[in-house]
Amino acid sequence: MSRCIFENPRRRKNINVIKDKLPPSVFFLKRMAMEDLPFVLAIEKLSFTHPWPETSFIGEIENVHVSYPYVIVHRLQNKVIGYIIFWHLGEEAQISNFAVHPDFQRRGVGQAVLRKVLTMLSKLKIKHIVLEVRPSNVAARTLYNKFGFKTMGIRKNYYIDPVEDALIMGKYMADYDL
Repeated sequence: MSRCIFENPRRRKNINVIKDKLPPSVFFLKRMAMEDLPFVLAIEKLSFTHPWPETSFIGEIENVHVSYPYVIVHRLQNKVIGYIIFWHLGEEAQISNFAVHPDFQRRGVGQAVLRKVLTMLSKLKIKHIVLEVRPSNVAARTLYNKFGFKTMGIRKNYYIDPVEDALIMGKYMADYDL
């Protein structure tokens, strides 16, 4: 496990320190609201080299018929520690954005949130779920593989800064056990 030194948040150095896992009872999901945006934008900037603009998040919040934006709230600290956005399109879903603040990564938060979201999608009768991920994002790919996501294809030059293809990963929800 590692802890981050934040002399430059985009270029963190890892040191070996064991982090305690956070039990799922320590955090909860709530629908993202406008007042969450400063925290979401800060996490977005720490997490991605080409972050979404504020207008994209506003669009997700306002698109209540398709978009399901949620923030991850630390119950004890009462602060936003991450977010996940997925779209519900008929019998399909797409995870469009997912990030956990670096201080809370590698502590089981992402895994617990993904489990909760997959349970929600199962209850919505979703049959298939897809997402895009950088091939270089080994941590995310490992997480998705744990939940049965498989690489289905490649989108050439999908990401910028740096330019990189996207792996299209997906899974059939029939393969998901509640």
